[in-house]
Amino acid sequence: MLKTVESKISALNWELGYRLSRLQHSKNLPALEKRDRIILNALKREGVYVTTLADLGLENTPELLQSAHKLVSTMGGSNNQQSQKLPQIYTVTDLPEFKTWGNAPRLMKIIENYLGLPVAFQGVHLRQDLPNYNQFGTLLWHKDSEDRRMVKVIIYLNDVEEKHGPFEYIPLSLTSFPNLNSYQIDYKLWQSGYLGINDEEVKEIVPKSAWKSCPGQAGTVIITDPRTVLHHGTLRTESRSALFFVYTANPPKRPELCTQYWDDTFAKPDIAKVTI
Repeated sequence: MLKTVESKISALNWELGYRLSRLQHSKNLPALEKRDRIILNALKREGVYVTTLADLGLENTPELLQSAHKLVSTMGGSNNQQSQKLPQIYTVTDLPEFKTWGNAPRLMKIIENYLGLPVAFQGVHLRQDLPNYNQFGTLLWHKDSEDRRMVKVIIYLNDVEEKHGPFEYIPLSLTSFPNLNSYQIDYKLWQSGYLGINDEEVKEIVPKSAWKSCPGQAGTVIITDPRTVLHHGTLRTESRSALFFVYTANPPKRPELCTQYWDDTFAKPDIAKVTI
């Protein structure tokens, strides 16, 4: 009992410290252009903002895409005949084309204003998600856990239709406090051990008509807070290739969950074998 009380007091102190840090940093937040405030407001309101690389207009985009497509060509799909096919993932955080794009000052300003704290660019995964007919892993509805708030920037490298399993989410207005759905969803996630819940369980809380699917052409960019918004990748009959850039506060609440974006958890491409 004493340990439980001490744990709750520690958590409360941690939360108060976090809120105080955000308050103190608010006066240091960088100014945003009008177009970028639109992105910020959408993140706060909806949890997701969808755009394109062309509209975003960041420098180094051609170099980023050239490198990404050449690396995707080395992945070569999978001969795995198991019912649950894991995605192929390259950690590309240290490659200059990806690091430069991910640290673009304009992008970092948007993210800092959303997080309300100094930003840690955790890294980049290049993913090829394979056809699957059953929900498991990130195909289940879930929320990420690295930080209280975080940002992922997802870039589709191929045209993504329903058959490719687009990113899908439920708007924050339907799943956040004080909406009753927030308690029901959090309880379901707790019951799952925070591994995720399937479509049928979600339908009992939020009707499918309210779910937001994000298909798009190659170059579609999805900016989201995967910690606050309930989301998943949908079932697919054809593979999907995408980049995932990950940002948290510096430091994040759970740094041990962030090492995967730069350590050896996933393969790093053999650049000597790839002409970039």
